[in-house]
Amino acid sequence: MKRKIDWIGLGIVVVIVASCNQAKNTNSHNETIRSADSVTTCVAHGIPSRAAAIAESTASHNFLGADNAPMVYIKGGTFGMGSAQFADAHPVHDVTVDGFWMDEHEVTNAQFARFVAATGYQTIAERPLDPKDFPNVPLDALQPGSAVFTPPQQQVNLQNHLQWWEYVAGANWRHPEGPGSSIEGRENEPVVHIAYQDAQAFAKWAGKRLPTEAEWELAARGGQAASTYYWGNELKPGGKWVANVYQGDFPTRNTAEDGYEGLAPVKSYAPNAFGLYDMDGNVWEWCADYYRPDYYANSPKENPKGPADSYDPMEPGAVKRVQRGGSFLCNAQYCERYIAGSRGKGEISSGSNNLGFRCVSDDPPPGS
Repeated sequence: MKRKIDWIGLGIVVVIVASCNQAKNTNSHNETIRSADSVTTCVAHGIPSRAAAIAESTASHNFLGADNAPMVYIKGGTFGMGSAQFADAHPVHDVTVDGFWMDEHEVTNAQFARFVAATGYQTIAERPLDPKDFPNVPLDALQPGSAVFTPPQQQVNLQNHLQWWEYVAGANWRHPEGPGSSIEGRENEPVVHIAYQDAQAFAKWAGKRLPTEAEWELAARGGQAASTYYWGNELKPGGKWVANVYQGDFPTRNTAEDGYEGLAPVKSYAPNAFGLYDMDGNVWEWCADYYRPDYYANSPKENPKGPADSYDPMEPGAVKRVQRGGSFLCNAQYCERYIAGSRGKGEISSGSNNLGFRCVSDDPPPGS
């Protein structure tokens, strides 16, 4: 798979604090009984077994797949897909989608680390580059890496996005900003620098798949009536930011008004009506569909899965897939793709430090 140096699109740990006056035991009928407040009880029962602790901590969630990620069941339905505000997202058209499970939040560094530990998988950003794929690039420049947002020192024309992106040798999911950076202490942030193939590999390991574009939008809308944003018609309802997007003058002055200059840990903002987190902002999310700007004119009405191939008139030779949701770099000056129904796109072997994913599953609905 070719990559272009100047591209863009680019053991469970359970901690338990035991208290004598809150010790618990469970009888044979699964009835929880509060134990007596005594030293004897504390010594007798101590810290719960690993099995009991895990069962207790996961009792309120539905876990599907090898990644043990909490998922939400999205009932099927019909909605108006797309946006009249963007050339590649119209016409707005009615689409019916069957029910499916979706990850509660974006795949995190901790989840991806478990996948790598279990499989030995190496992401595209970590793999050596083949000189045959880059005939016009000096050999000493052919270093594994990925695209990192690098704000310029002064305001620039927003027509050329390469002015704030830099290909950084050594940048990958383990080192989001390049050598010297780390995911230590950032385990609950979305994993980034994920190419399409990387997301597919994780999904296969987890027994899941990537969402179709229609599934993603149905989930993001949360069953709400059509609105400017997925959360409503106001960018800052009640004067508060409800998604991790860029505040300030893009790309030179990020005020971090919402408390996050870059990525935010998953679940830092309130979920939508379906219980899904960060469907807007934080990181772009891969969808399974090939990208074509004209697809909506002929999209099937039921369970559309995208066109048979990709085409982007801006880069006719590149194979691209749809990305959704925008990222922490989107704002009103540049890339308003957090607007409901809007679309993104990415070359399939490219990653960046604002690109991640989440998975879906076709398992039967709860109670079936």
